[in-house]
Amino acid sequence: MKRLSLSLLLVLIVLVGGCTMAPKYVRPEASVPPAWPEGQAYPDSLASLELPSAPEMTPQEFFQDNRLQGVLELALANNLDLRLAALNVEKVQAYYKIKRANLYPTVYAAGAATKHKTPADLSYTGSAMTVEEYSINAGIASWEIDLFGRVRSEKNQAWEQYLASEAGRRGAQLSLVAAVGQSYMALAASREQLQLAHATLESQQAFYDLIEKQFNAGLATKLDLRRVQTQVNLAQRNVAVYTQLAAQDENVLNLLAGTQVPGELLPENLSSVTPPREVDPGLSSLVLLGRPDIMAAEHQLKAANAYIGVARAAFFPRISLTALVGTASASLSGLFSSGSDSWTFSPKVGLPIFDARTHAALKVSQVDQQIVLTQYQKAIQSAFREVADALAVKGTIDQQVEAQESLVAATEDTYNLAVARYNKGIDDFLSVSVAQRSLYGAQQVLVGLRMARIANQVQLYAVLGGGSSVAN
Repeated sequence: MKRLSLSLLLVLIVLVGGCTMAPKYVRPEASVPPAWPEGQAYPDSLASLELPSAPEMTPQEFFQDNRLQGVLELALANNLDLRLAALNVEKVQAYYKIKRANLYPTVYAAGAATKHKTPADLSYTGSAMTVEEYSINAGIASWEIDLFGRVRSEKNQAWEQYLASEAGRRGAQLSLVAAVGQSYMALAASREQLQLAHATLESQQAFYDLIEKQFNAGLATKLDLRRVQTQVNLAQRNVAVYTQLAAQDENVLNLLAGTQVPGELLPENLSSVTPPREVDPGLSSLVLLGRPDIMAAEHQLKAANAYIGVARAAFFPRISLTALVGTASASLSGLFSSGSDSWTFSPKVGLPIFDARTHAALKVSQVDQQIVLTQYQKAIQSAFREVADALAVKGTIDQQVEAQESLVAATEDTYNLAVARYNKGIDDFLSVSVAQRSLYGAQQVLVGLRMARIANQVQLYAVLGGGSSVAN
């Protein structure tokens, strides 16, 4: 009988490896064009054999500035959002191990001892008696035989959720890398704007001192003095504004780094920062499927697909098994005596006859799968739009910078000519004031455009899934 029970148990274990009732997963078609947009706003040639692709380039390879690389190392080691993402992966991994363990029986051992007295009027012998019973058993209890794939579907769902969490962690890391890079560039631009404001203030203060002397000598009008004073006051305000912005940008960088960034790692200005490397966006939008957030969305879709198998299996019988072997005796010393062995073999079948909840649960699982499918398709569309926007900036930002550099050169010549004409008494100070205001505004815009060009390189790296093909 023992051999028969063991053989039956082995057969059932083999049957556990059967297929599930979940529908076969087929990756949905991407609901975006196969190629990137084309037109005047986009680069003439998107693919370049000389440039590496973003997924194949690590952040350390992409960012060429040594100080920025140091800040990035601090952020990857100390950022709390990234730490939370890693802890979430550990949690979901442990949850998967629980679901996987349900496929196999849990073996346990237990010992028991009972001793009770039966009064005479209840005893079958007519006299009081004391009964002792001792037992030791080992075996499995209530192990579900997964003939219809319910447990296996739950395990597959947990596995896909684990992979989704791991992709989410890599997505959080990529977002952190991009945020650190852009915040670093924003701090560099603010500091350059502050330097520009200081230089303008010094220039206008020197003009004010000169015109004040001329006014006191009767060689300049009070109107000229007040005009140059307004320029000084505006420059003073701009110094205060960019001092504030630089401090706030540094605070953001410290938050992303998870610690105080050493001063030697901070940029002096935008001109001192080595720009990131250019990346090749490729010709096909299929590169988006390797983005961490898209991969996470697909794993969630696979998890929802697996849960349909759980809901379908609820319509079929659930078979559980309890099997124990051990020894029992009326005395402790007799537990291991000959003839004291015992065993229990107790299969149990539960057949659902009527439960309206199972039909509703199946419908919920199917609708949930459609919701996650829609979210997956939406994620791809959003990713395509992000890349298209970044490419539109890439295709036009150089022309904007070149035009602004020419504008700065022209306004600087205008300012110098206006100063020369004022010094010769040809024009009043109004022309100098207007020219100086135009020059300062053009210089500010140029700093902003240079910062936007570098920020766009970082954005393009991120939206193309930078480093997603590199193990991390």
